[in-house]
Amino acid sequence: MKSPPPAGYTTVAPWIVTPDTEQLLDFVATVFDGVELGRVRLEDGSIGHAEIRVGDTVLLAFDQRPNWPAMPALLRVFVADADATIERAASAGARVVTASATQAFGQRGGRVRDAFGNIWWISAVVEEVAPEVGMRRLAEPRYAEAMRIAQETLDRELSGNSGSAVSRPVTG
Repeated sequence: MKSPPPAGYTTVAPWIVTPDTEQLLDFVATVFDGVELGRVRLEDGSIGHAEIRVGDTVLLAFDQRPNWPAMPALLRVFVADADATIERAASAGARVVTASATQAFGQRGGRVRDAFGNIWWISAVVEEVAPEVGMRRLAEPRYAEAMRIAQETLDRELSGNSGSAVSRPVTG
């Protein structure tokens, strides 16, 4: 028997663990118009559980314990205006990893890295594109270049290797 998620929640819910959940909640509220649903403070002053709604998704978060390793997340967020949201993220202290570009599948966006190392792929749908059309578009130079840049900038960010080279998409 399948148990559905509670009302207002999705089947899969992302958890974000940071050394300062309060600052993370402020970032998400400022950049993505997140609405905080609640937080649970522990006796030591840390946050043991917090929830913030972004669109139709509830992000769950809590403070990292001192002996835990860093656990940055990679999250995609759909917004109305990717360029404006990336600017807001940069103003709120994030660093742009991948400049905004329009991709073959009709989405425009880029990536930012917040103060905790989480990478946010910020996207807006600018055109409805069928999957098979998007795949054909990858053969077009502008879309192939946008894909290459997206892959290389993420690889550089995660590997620390400035000489990143990635494979091109196979389109046929």
